[in-house]
Amino acid sequence: MTTPPSVSTGHLVLDAQALYGELLQGVRGLRGPDTRLVGIASGGAWLAQHLQQDLALDGAAGVLSSAMHRDDFAQRGLSARAQTSLPFDVNGADILILDDVLYTGRTVRAVLNELYDYGRPARVRLAVLVERSGRELPIQADFAAARVVLPSTQSLTLARTDSGSFQFQVKEV
Repeated sequence: MTTPPSVSTGHLVLDAQALYGELLQGVRGLRGPDTRLVGIASGGAWLAQHLQQDLALDGAAGVLSSAMHRDDFAQRGLSARAQTSLPFDVNGADILILDDVLYTGRTVRAVLNELYDYGRPARVRLAVLVERSGRELPIQADFAAARVVLPSTQSLTLARTDSGSFQFQVKEV
């Protein structure tokens, strides 16, 4: 597995469309003939849908929601985001989870719990557009299109424009 070099930020400029091209190549290298794409709601689900089309895969990509398994559920409650939808049998499946930004690892932990509520996959891997500093759990991506260092006072999120292209937003929290 190869990934582009880490990007340390002063003024962060990430070209989400270019990183999507890197992710597309990375996913091509990771997937086998029976790999199922599953995106984490919402940014990961957008990526999974685009990859499903760009790779000319049959069927629909799955979606995993972290809402029911978050460790901050008491503070956040249920989200109006997408619900889990897995249009295939999870048991024995080779699953590639996609997300926009891997930060603390807590969302990935939550979606893994959600995934195992549906069955026991043979293999689960993770590919992300951006892996950022600040991990709180021992989770890492099998492929990251970019690695960045951001202060904990900033959030990095993927947004979709009206035309369907991707862009990153960096905000102070």
